[in-house]
Amino acid sequence: MKILIFKYMSIISNKRGNQMLASQQLMDTLKGIGLNLYERKLWVALLAKGVATAGELSTLANVPRSRTYDVLQTLAEKGYVIVQSSKPLKYVAVPPAEALDRVKNKMKLDYEARIERIERLKNSPLLAELEEIHKKGLELISPEDISGALKGKYSVMQQMDSMFKAATNSINIVTTPSGLNELYENHFNMLKNLKQKGIDIKIAARIDDSCAEAVKALSGIAEIRKIVDEKTPIFGKFYIVDNQQTMMSLSHPEANDTQHMMFWTKSEHATKDILHPVFQMVWQHSIPLNKQ
Repeated sequence: MKILIFKYMSIISNKRGNQMLASQQLMDTLKGIGLNLYERKLWVALLAKGVATAGELSTLANVPRSRTYDVLQTLAEKGYVIVQSSKPLKYVAVPPAEALDRVKNKMKLDYEARIERIERLKNSPLLAELEEIHKKGLELISPEDISGALKGKYSVMQQMDSMFKAATNSINIVTTPSGLNELYENHFNMLKNLKQKGIDIKIAARIDDSCAEAVKALSGIAEIRKIVDEKTPIFGKFYIVDNQQTMMSLSHPEANDTQHMMFWTKSEHATKDILHPVFQMVWQHSIPLNKQ
């Protein structure tokens, strides 16, 4: 009975000890640089020990023994851990600053190698094969089926770039002050090039002092009108390209970057018969900047 109680108290102590090894803020930060739960628990445990076996780390970090070996191997490959050739295998903690430098350099090399492979693929005959596969796939579906939800500001910005690049006639935008700033900061050069190619760009937006610089710059490449609450109490964003594809916000315009969501579709009905008339209504009831 005494042995069982001792083992139970030992387990509780180990679990509590693991929780005390690092603050929650540190664990969250390690998650932000790409370490999953088991990786960050085992790395912190190894830092606390200096050198340890997988069994010791499994107990200290409260990570299943069946997963500990492969997670430690992954940490070694990333640069956080050194594996000693001993029986049993032992793991040595790389000092934190050095480990982070190793990981950063490896990520940079991996990124550069991947970019090089992508560029080789883009410039090879295989790209034509991919394009043909995609073309045949599109022939099997209707434009209404080409749609999807986009989450996160990066995904939204990428899709906006693709939409704008495809423009051959017009771009109509309804947006907010922060949306005007985003257009200026992320898409100004592209919109400027499109304007030079003859694309008609119209922007109806809420305007305040926070977007004065963006309004001044964008006015040179687009016709901008100010939305007035009394006439069109609309607060959000949507984009229409050539009356063929559209993107509209699903989240509040001031939502943080990771919660930013928009819906994109190539549905002619949704674009031409629903959102385009909405844009026309907003446009007609908005005030040209030179008439304020």
